Amino acid sequence: MHPDVLARPTTVTFPTGALRADARVLAVQGDVVVTDATPFHPVDHTWPDQPGDSGTIVVGADEVAVAEAVMAAISDDGAFAVGTDIPVKRGAEGWTWLVAHRMDGEIPASVVAGSTAALEVDADRRAGLSRGHTACHLASLALDLALADLWRKDPGPDALGNPDFEGRANQTSFIHADGAVDEYRLGKSLRKAGFDTETFAASMAEREAAINGTLASWVSSGAPSRVVVDGPTIIDMRRWECELPEGTASIPCGGTHASSLAEFASITVSLDLSDPQLLVMTTTAVPA
Repeated sequence: MHPDVLARPTTVTFPTGALRADARVLAVQGDVVVTDATPFHPVDHTWPDQPGDSGTIVVGADEVAVAEAVMAAISDDGAFAVGTDIPVKRGAEGWTWLVAHRMDGEIPASVVAGSTAALEVDADRRAGLSRGHTACHLASLALDLALADLWRKDPGPDALGNPDFEGRANQTSFIHADGAVDEYRLGKSLRKAGFDTETFAASMAEREAAINGTLASWVSSGAPSRVVVDGPTIIDMRRWECELPEGTASIPCGGTHASSLAEFASITVSLDLSDPQLLVMTTTAVPA
């Protein structure tokens, strides 16, 4: 594929909460369709915490289902890669960064470069994933707060100025509709960094209760939540911001989010330490 066909990064509108857009098809490659603009949020190929949006693309009288939006990229010498086959991190020089729509089923003959397409995201799936992602960030901030006294050294601050356990220990995060599962490594490197794993293990039930108390307070505040962008393309920096009672939290984030904590009836977590070196935090959100 010649790189001039896909010379500009995809313009994205999902940070504003958009679910629909008209766009021009730029390329059809295998089972994916690339358009010049899209409301679809793609799963990130390097940190796949939030699944990509699903939905539909309509060209003329033909409608085809989008199984999932994914990242794609084309190098300056014309190499086209999709999803986990992309050999570099997002934003790397020498590559143009795109959103590709992985289609579910045969792509109609009408879906060709130059055609006009109507794109529509599955609204219910988007809403559930957005609540799950917001709940995930809130749970992580509440976790940092609940563990703040367990540090003998300063690990650096999180978005609210508390010791950043999340940043030091998180190894995986998976967001699903109205919830998330995060894993934290409690190994030798964390202990060397000054974290008291033994006291944490002995007091985990009290700390879980403290997290849930903080989350209940934040949900009751109905705080505004939003995505702030530096620009319109898929590679421009995006941040999640939430005006919590303790101050405005601002975290680099490529996902989608609830517009207000009033969208939640509750957010709760459960902590599991079945493996003494692996903390698993399961976050559950109940929509209002």
